Amino acid sequence: MNVYAESNYVLELAFQQEQYDECEQILRLAETGCVKLILPAYCFAESHEKLTRQREKRSSLQRELDTEIKQLKKTSAYATRMMSLQEISSLLIQSYEEEKVRFIRYRDRLIEACQLVPLTRQTLVSASVYEPKYDLKPQDAIVFASVMEHLAGEHRQASCFLNKNTKDFDNPDIVDALHQHNCRMIPRFSDGLKYIQSNLP
Repeated sequence: MNVYAESNYVLELAFQQEQYDECEQILRLAETGCVKLILPAYCFAESHEKLTRQREKRSSLQRELDTEIKQLKKTSAYATRMMSLQEISSLLIQSYEEEKVRFIRYRDRLIEACQLVPLTRQTLVSASVYEPKYDLKPQDAIVFASVMEHLAGEHRQASCFLNKNTKDFDNPDIVDALHQHNCRMIPRFSDGLKYIQSNLP
């Protein structure tokens, strides 16, 4: 079975979010050859950009918090109550470092285990058509174009497209376009794992 995923799959692993365990199990199935995991190469760039934006946001928040802590320390009534705020300030930076390490680790595992759909000129041309046609964000249009481009060469092999962008991809026209290539759209990674497991030989 071909299993397509989008950028949120990478982020779910790197940030260890609510469906992290299911995403890890899907990756292990790919590593053992039980399924073919297919990712648009663009997903790694988009995920890295999200990680960078999060670092900048947390760094800015940490600087503001440190400034407020210094001000509060000047008031004797608060001087002994600063520990929890200082821990939060440290956590903002530490969390990014941990997420960066996880991102690199999962990026390397995914590159080794999955098939990448390259970002080509034709992908961008198709994305420019899909964006207004399905009212997609530019990033989602590129991902969708990558998936459709790969599906076109798979001769209707049983497939599923796992994603977390329900509001973006859960469009009847998108579902129908995927269905024409024997690809099922599944908007939760946990549901995707159940579907994959039910179709394993």
